[in-house]
Amino acid sequence: MEIGRTRTEIGQQAELLAAEYLSNNGLRLIERNYRCHGGEIDLVMEDGMGLVFVEVRYRKHQAFGGAAASVDRHKQQRLIRAAQYYLQRKHCADRPCRFDVIAVSPGPQGKPALQWIRNAIELD
Repeated sequence: MEIGRTRTEIGQQAELLAAEYLSNNGLRLIERNYRCHGGEIDLVMEDGMGLVFVEVRYRKHQAFGGAAASVDRHKQQRLIRAAQYYLQRKHCADRPCRFDVIAVSPGPQGKPALQWIRNAIELD
């Protein structure tokens, strides 16, 4: 990812990389940037019969735990609310689902490094 791009552009590029990575690992993209009153879901993917709600996080530095650690409790709650709304609106509340995080950071030789954290958010 190039230095000097806007946060929006960097976020969009990270989401594209994450969608491609997950697709290459057997998931199928259903929707990008699903927005509702409760929040936003970066990627909605299908993994077999289940749905995967994916939060994509980019961090330039690993300070304070890096990209994965930035999905705090407040962000988790917003994701859960948005996913509940999605499931109701799309009439698929009976499908199994999980929440994954793709953490993107600068890697060696300027290529981005991706970390896929499955079941990153536990439902209470």
